[in-house]
Amino acid sequence: MTEPIVFHWHRAAITAIAPVTPHVTSVRLRCPLAESYRAGQHVDVRLTAEDGYQAQRSYSVASAQDGSGTLELLIEGLPDGEVSGWFTGVAAVGDQVELRGPIGGSFSWDGPDGGPLLLGGGGSGVVPLLAMLRRRAQGWREIPAALIYSVRTRAEAIALPELERLAAEDPGFSLHLATTRDPGGKRIDAGLVAEALRRTGPPGKVFLCGSNRFVAAASDLIMAAGVAPGVIRTERFGA
Repeated sequence: MTEPIVFHWHRAAITAIAPVTPHVTSVRLRCPLAESYRAGQHVDVRLTAEDGYQAQRSYSVASAQDGSGTLELLIEGLPDGEVSGWFTGVAAVGDQVELRGPIGGSFSWDGPDGGPLLLGGGGSGVVPLLAMLRRRAQGWREIPAALIYSVRTRAEAIALPELERLAAEDPGFSLHLATTRDPGGKRIDAGLVAEALRRTGPPGKVFLCGSNRFVAAASDLIMAAGVAPGVIRTERFGA
């Protein structure tokens, strides 16, 4: 019988904090876990109030390991969110929280895992995929990669300048953006998927992350395009 994995809590100190979109905040944390995760994995974050009350939530890691001893979380502020509200409205450099993990072995990628990579993110679901692309950029650019990114508006797209710069500079990477509420925007469709697959060729790895609705739609479109279900890995959030 396989023993369950026990994750221990680690102290983490905020080293930098800054807004990246109207609703998303970048939080850089110094923690021992910064040298022990794979791109795509997530961590649990726990806050403890002075009276002992605790609140926790899971967040995908946005950064790739870089030897700095820190990792980045991209936290979306949610109405009445206990943890996200603290990060987006109260937290400051020097504050401490607790982290445990990393969690999510099947939804993770490293360069030796190969590809080509087809990535699909809906809204903040792009965060673990961003970590994969950052890892790829560290020395695996020979692996073709395409990102299908569905978001309500360009203003809400996370790390869009970075993604557009990578698409312009790296011939092995293509960005396929679908904005659902901008004028002239649209949802992902068969044409968008076909264009992404044209750029990557048959994918060896597919990672999809977002709402249930987004992941279901993206999965159906990708399988309809001939991609084998066995190479698709998904993470979902929301009702």
